[in-house]
Amino acid sequence: MGSDGAGIDARQFRNVLGQFCTGITVITTFDGDQAPIGFACQSFAALSLEPPLVLFCPTKASRSWAAIEKSGRFCVNVLAEQQRELCARFGSREPDKFAEADWHTSELELPVLDDALATIQCKVDSAIDGGDHYIVIGRVQALSETTTTGRPLLFYRGQYTAIEPEKTTPAPWRADLEHFLTTTTLDTWL
Repeated sequence: MGSDGAGIDARQFRNVLGQFCTGITVITTFDGDQAPIGFACQSFAALSLEPPLVLFCPTKASRSWAAIEKSGRFCVNVLAEQQRELCARFGSREPDKFAEADWHTSELELPVLDDALATIQCKVDSAIDGGDHYIVIGRVQALSETTTTGRPLLFYRGQYTAIEPEKTTPAPWRADLEHFLTTTTLDTWL
């Protein structure tokens, strides 16, 4: 096996990465005809607090990415555990994924899914080549979170999962982490 990764088996690669539990988002925008478009996305992360940046990784063949690239903006909708069917729809090749979805247009003129746990509206800051995907960095313009106590929709080992009810108490180190995250300086990095 070479150091360039050429000998890595694709199935094993997926299985190993499947050990990492992720949240699920739907990334949305309007296309050139002002029709809403979007896709289910697990490869989403916070990137920077100052400036506020996030990232997601669409496949290079994604129609939704082409629309996002053209519009220059997008909305990240963090899905709740009861939105499995919605996730499956946005993960499909269905041409009108919004047909049976409850959504509205935000104050920044982006499609926002109703009942998402959180929304993060961004403008595209940059896109970097990442193999068969792009690494898209978005500069956060607005964000909101639900007022309910919903739980996130999670994906683990190739299937949906959820947080166990008795496992939702904050970790004892959470206050220390919150302090660390809110008092970062130029010489601090995560």
